[in-house]
Amino acid sequence: MAILIELVIILISTLALLMAISHYRSHKSRDRCDAPEAEGGWPIFGHLLLFSSKDLMHKKLGSMADKYGPIFTIRIGSHREIVVSSWEVAKECFTVHDKAFADRPLITAARLMGYNGAMFSISPYGEYWRQVRKIVMIELLSNRRLDSLKHTQALEVETAIKDLVKVWIDKGRPRSGVLVEMKSWLGDLMVNITLKMVGGKSYRGLTTDNNTEARRCKRSIGRFFDLFMVFLLSDAVPALGWLDLGGHERSMKETAKELDIILQGWLEEHRRKRLSRPEGGREPDFMDLLLNVIEGANFSDFDADTVIKATCLKMIIAGTNTITTALMWALLPLVNNRRALKKAQQELDTYVGKSIPMEESNVKKSTYLQAIVKETLRLYTPVPIALRSCTEECTFSAGFRIPTGTRLPLPFNIAKIQRDERVWSNPNEFQPERFLMTHENVDMRGQNFELIPFSTGRRSCAGTSLALHMLHLVLASLLQSFEISTVSDEAVDMMESPALSNMKTTPLEIIIILRLDQKVYERDELENL
Repeated sequence: MAILIELVIILISTLALLMAISHYRSHKSRDRCDAPEAEGGWPIFGHLLLFSSKDLMHKKLGSMADKYGPIFTIRIGSHREIVVSSWEVAKECFTVHDKAFADRPLITAARLMGYNGAMFSISPYGEYWRQVRKIVMIELLSNRRLDSLKHTQALEVETAIKDLVKVWIDKGRPRSGVLVEMKSWLGDLMVNITLKMVGGKSYRGLTTDNNTEARRCKRSIGRFFDLFMVFLLSDAVPALGWLDLGGHERSMKETAKELDIILQGWLEEHRRKRLSRPEGGREPDFMDLLLNVIEGANFSDFDADTVIKATCLKMIIAGTNTITTALMWALLPLVNNRRALKKAQQELDTYVGKSIPMEESNVKKSTYLQAIVKETLRLYTPVPIALRSCTEECTFSAGFRIPTGTRLPLPFNIAKIQRDERVWSNPNEFQPERFLMTHENVDMRGQNFELIPFSTGRRSCAGTSLALHMLHLVLASLLQSFEISTVSDEAVDMMESPALSNMKTTPLEIIIILRLDQKVYERDELENL
């Protein structure tokens, strides 16, 4: 019996291998491209073997760009990928050929955890994507809607700051400060804000043992992002997808089911409240707004409930992990650069003072703080590689041609583009001052292709305004409220995670001491301390 099973496995593996070879040969003959191909590709697996699990993809591709030029090709399994590593080529892609590069490959993680492509940020370019993005931009992320949410965001930030103040007070107000782990603090803060905006959920104290739904929700969100960053062999060599090496596909299905149960529960709760709540009640959250707009609408590929849940899930994921990552990288170079930290705090003291808490209106006056955020997103963009697909023939001004009818996953190496030494002097150094002098007028919203942390073109980040608002508000509130230092004044490591996102691999432990008058916080839940 055992021998028979082994023979069946060998037979299936051989057939899969033959299918993969045939698939590879057909693509190789059909997808001819004038851009140079990197050396070292293997049959079936292409250049996969050049990348180890410890490699930072954007840095590996960046070193390859130094050798092969600003546009070159690699093969990831049976798929040819064009790698763009210069702002000039990126500009041509996002302007002249923007429609051709507006598609995105539907990878396994997007299919299994993104409601089979219903999550608009990862859905293929077409009528459905246009419908949902329009709804999101008008109903959820318009300037009017974001202005109505600022009170909620400010209240959550103020409450989280008070939590840190309480830790310092409970420890006896030590002059030496108290040790706090900021990676978790930032993560919890952004989860609280995002869930409040999306589902009207107040999950303060997410780690408490008696809050089962909160713990389950937070855990599932974390698992979603971890799994979404996993590379699957099936995405490179589809014929071998049945193997499910590491059991990642099974975990994706389980996580998708957990999140769907949570979101379905919220949806039913919102419907019940719609029937019982009188007009003119609380400020509607995103799920309320989507119910008003989408329920009863006609979508060719998905039912209304799926669209609502997929869109809410997208807003949760984008609003938690990516903004948390950006905030962490904004804090990291500051704790390692005392001069820049002090300069930012002096600016806040000038425009805000030490007797009132930070308000959003003061951020616009803080030009150095804005420069810090720009420099952070230049050096440590949360998603250093943007994936697109090409669906039309394109000919670049440099003479490179992508033939018609091909579907080529296209990585834009944003990290490499934003460290171009032709544009940025000392490109690997943290120098916020560059945005007050030589690059004062450089925009981050897709108009200047040398700096595109939110991507650009048709598939640019829909939540750019929300992300920038939160980055400025949280960072300013922290710097205004606390003296910040490192353990034993030693530099904190800047090690990045070897994944598609740019998360720090280790915790971020810092020392904080309250620098404002304590009377600023002697109200609400701290008034009796």
